[in-house]
Amino acid sequence: MKLLLMLALTATAFAETHRFKPTEFYNTFSGAHKPVLRIKPGDHVITFTVDSRGFDSAGVQRGQSFNPETGPFFIEGAEPGDTLVVHLLRLETNRATGFSASLLAPYTADPGFLRLEALREPKQATWQIDKRKNVAYLDPNQFKGPRIELPLRPMLGCVGTAPANKAAIPTTVPDNFGGNMDYNGMGAGATVMLPVFEPGALFFLGDGHARQGDGEVLGSAIETSLDVEFSVDLIKRKKINWPRLENQDFIMVLGSSRAINEALQHATTELLRWLMESYGFDERGASLLLGQGMEYEIVNLVDPEFTIAAKMRKRYLGQSR
Repeated sequence: MKLLLMLALTATAFAETHRFKPTEFYNTFSGAHKPVLRIKPGDHVITFTVDSRGFDSAGVQRGQSFNPETGPFFIEGAEPGDTLVVHLLRLETNRATGFSASLLAPYTADPGFLRLEALREPKQATWQIDKRKNVAYLDPNQFKGPRIELPLRPMLGCVGTAPANKAAIPTTVPDNFGGNMDYNGMGAGATVMLPVFEPGALFFLGDGHARQGDGEVLGSAIETSLDVEFSVDLIKRKKINWPRLENQDFIMVLGSSRAINEALQHATTELLRWLMESYGFDERGASLLLGQGMEYEIVNLVDPEFTIAAKMRKRYLGQSR
């Protein structure tokens, strides 16, 4: 325990805060991209993302569709088989507008309705973002019905490391390295754990959203640019199979696949492993807890692979009589 405390204090003593202004953005998650910044475990980074079409806080196009990424960040000491830990400390919208689609995406509604009854003309909706009131809103001149006003909930649609096998994966795709998972819980206060497949991990982030409902059923959220602050840690020789998340109330796993039942299986299996590895359960005990305490969220139903979150409330862990 004393050695671990000393190591933590050492990391804190040498931690740095980096203010990074990106000038180039990438449309693949890949170890082939040159790192934009080298950072150490414990370091903080203050940076920004452009929106899903590449526009920055001033409305200037700096990248290309879809989901141009900030990064990759090279984490000193990260090696294949480690786990990268990213603490999302601050996410804030940095402009007064965002945009979204205005009709349901094909996989989210009955095909018969979409074929015979649905509106045929897709239109972009422009949302006004009021940070003072902490809301985003649409006025009825864009649709028929009362004004729509919703609280801001800034989140990152994309976080990921460079994938395995020297692959270059488009930034529209989620998988075991993270990627375009579009989870609305990926906001300030969340800690995300990602597998490391390449030296330095090569961490990417992007696809900022002012808010998004479960499933991203429009095929887009309120797309906008964000100011972001994060810090990184590293768990050496700790292999995980799918992205893990933690917040104040839950531990979670995000599983992705084109088959939604397979995405659920990935997420459930990894959560079972987590309970067995870290919380003292055997397979039977972890299964019993999952059977009666499991919660699921439909994370996205529109990307090339769909994503499911398997969740367990922290208050159910480590209970004593």
